[in-house]
Amino acid sequence: MKKLIVALCLVVISACSNKDQFVLNGTLANNESIKKVFLYEGGQIVDSAFLNEDNKFRFRRTAPSPQFYNLKVGDNNYFFVLMNGEEVTFKANLKDPTGKYELEGSEISSKIKEFSEINNHYSNISKEIEGEFQMRLSKEPGREKEIRDELFIKYKANLDAFSKDVLVFARKNTGNLAGFYAIGSLDPVEYEREMMEYADAIKNKFPKNEAVRDFVTHMAELKPLSIGQKAPDFELLDTKGKTVKLSDFRGKYILLDFWASWCVPCREENPNIVKQYNEYKDKNFAVLGVSLDNNQAAWLKAIKDDHLTWTHVSDLQAWNSKAAELYKVSSIPASFLLSPEGVIVAKNLRGNKLADFLEKNL
Repeated sequence: MKKLIVALCLVVISACSNKDQFVLNGTLANNESIKKVFLYEGGQIVDSAFLNEDNKFRFRRTAPSPQFYNLKVGDNNYFFVLMNGEEVTFKANLKDPTGKYELEGSEISSKIKEFSEINNHYSNISKEIEGEFQMRLSKEPGREKEIRDELFIKYKANLDAFSKDVLVFARKNTGNLAGFYAIGSLDPVEYEREMMEYADAIKNKFPKNEAVRDFVTHMAELKPLSIGQKAPDFELLDTKGKTVKLSDFRGKYILLDFWASWCVPCREENPNIVKQYNEYKDKNFAVLGVSLDNNQAAWLKAIKDDHLTWTHVSDLQAWNSKAAELYKVSSIPASFLLSPEGVIVAKNLRGNKLADFLEKNL
């Protein structure tokens, strides 16, 4: 009787313990070199495990509320949302080129797996396009631009189809973290409006999840800079030390262009802006260049070399630029197109998109 009571107590203790943690059991098939796997949370390694002779491993951790985890197996990454009380079984074949894996025991992680299969499908198409580019380039090295332009159409179509499926999946899963995981795959510039709408939809659903809180906060900060909002005014010194205000350009369409002399994509886009400026500068269009340089000589040289004849301003504080901070600029090139009334009507129009807008509106 005493032994039975002890055994029952151990069962009860074990049951209580399982409610206070999750268990992730893993098996790797066709493993030839992996000895150790790593578990990440928030970009940091929080645990690791050696594989036994049967290529199995186990993690036990505490997660009172659902949290994102990344299991790193060699060069492969597998993503989960796990919480206390779950016992999850994971199986992966390391020689499966599709990257598919088996998962049981976690409903949300199963949805993440579903999205991973969507992501892998489009990723494989992108790899095929890249392979086609390299193959054709090896045969016709003198036609790199033509081949790149032709295949970019296929690449963009694939990306657009992927983004459409991301939105469908995310909107179906606003009630769980798999949808939030998926929405992060979108281009935050091109799909800013959709991401803001998603932030509004989930802002009260996951109060304990830090990643969700950061996302919702960031989207809220961007709202004053979204299309349809009044552009915040600022003043900076131009190349001659004269104070220039953004509001000085009121009454014209103005391209507010954040760039820098050291930014290669910015310099590559400059000829297009020069072309549009020269064509429309007498038709109520102006450009205000805001440089994120910290070297005045390099800034002035780039203006001269690229034939940028419009107004330029900078406080030469690089990423600490007051204007860049005001407009939440985290990468360049970045641009805001303002109406004559000072309202943001478009963002990050480059290449033909800028030309098309100006042709329709001026």
